[in-house]
Amino acid sequence: MPESILKLQDVAIFQAQNLILSNITFEVKPGEFVYIIGKTGSGKSSFMKTLYGDLPLKQGYGHVVDFNLKTLQEKDIPFLRRKLGIVFQDFKLLSDRNINNNLKFVLKATGWTDVVKMDAKIEEVLDKVGMKTKGFKFPHELSGGEQQRIAIARALLNDPELILADEPTGNLDPQTSVEVMKVLQEINESGRTIIMATHDYALILKYPHKTIKCDQGKMFEVIQKAV
Repeated sequence: MPESILKLQDVAIFQAQNLILSNITFEVKPGEFVYIIGKTGSGKSSFMKTLYGDLPLKQGYGHVVDFNLKTLQEKDIPFLRRKLGIVFQDFKLLSDRNINNNLKFVLKATGWTDVVKMDAKIEEVLDKVGMKTKGFKFPHELSGGEQQRIAIARALLNDPELILADEPTGNLDPQTSVEVMKVLQEINESGRTIIMATHDYALILKYPHKTIKCDQGKMFEVIQKAV
């Protein structure tokens, strides 16, 4: 087991030529749950995009699940993403196929070929998020909270070392947000590392974890009570 899942040293994050965040130094250990908080536009999403290779790391040292972000090449990005589970705010489910086929699409795209193993894996991840009976449904037949559970199940398909959840409760009402958060808590308690960007302070107070704040171009740890 590596000493850290994520290690950043003197990192600066850019979008094109625009400096978004600078002087970022922190690490995340296996099994931790870390919140990234901050106002809209403070750099949370740019930070997450850098971790999964959507934005190049131009300055500083960054290491995530055995990949050096500074030397990461285009051809390496799919391999990096297979070690990550990514959960987006807007679910990103394919509307033209049912849930089972949504998940099968991801497995095929990441190299799975054995139909029996694929079906077993899909059943396993749906069971983990409490959606075992919903595989035959289409995304539009599910509530927002159910769709987000499916998105979390999708993130678990390749047994990721790190789950990146970018505002996973951003489109959900408070009650549904708590339900989705409980699923993430259970996944974390089973040993998976989670980094979650959010501006939902009620959830942070209800489920306290290490918290890193983006503010005025910097990232720093904050103590829960001060949030």
